[in-house]
Amino acid sequence: MSINTKHKKRGSIFSLAIMLLTLIALVVAILFWPAEAVATDNFAPTTQDDVAATTLIHEGDTAPDFSVEMMDGSKVTLSELRGKVVLLSFWATWCPPCRQEMAHLQKGVIDHFAGKDLVVLPVSRGEKRETVEAFLKKMGYTFPVALDGDQSAYKKYASNYIPRSFVINKEGKVVYVAVGYDETIGEEINAAISAAL
Repeated sequence: MSINTKHKKRGSIFSLAIMLLTLIALVVAILFWPAEAVATDNFAPTTQDDVAATTLIHEGDTAPDFSVEMMDGSKVTLSELRGKVVLLSFWATWCPPCRQEMAHLQKGVIDHFAGKDLVVLPVSRGEKRETVEAFLKKMGYTFPVALDGDQSAYKKYASNYIPRSFVINKEGKVVYVAVGYDETIGEEINAAISAAL
């Protein structure tokens, strides 16, 4: 083997090692990205103006009506839930803050407000049934979840960014709106539900 061939071989191994290290760094960066960030299809909003510009429904607005299919095949229409407080949450399985909020829903909301006139309605935005089903099974979640594969329900409330949470009172008015999720938002959601009940 010539010296020139040895250098080429060493150079290609070095290039391969650099590519591998870059890939590992990218995977680590994705895994440890701050969970409190607001997830979107492409990037997190950089300013409150981004959030405001993409929020179509605000506190005091009447919640736009929609119908969604639940994972069990039944249908839910928002207007038919009048007389109950509704926590409407748009989320996706790939979104870290959405996953945080989903973890909060069972103990922090459903169990906490058991027996109250509250409907928790997590709506999966733009994902296939199989994807959502696999996620719920993996996480052990048994609460009802709706599908919004074409995002028609979501587009009545916002044009970008998830998770999006709306607390809707018994008269169908929005009394709380949140974009993103962290412990503070979790506490605010619960306070808004308590006040609406």
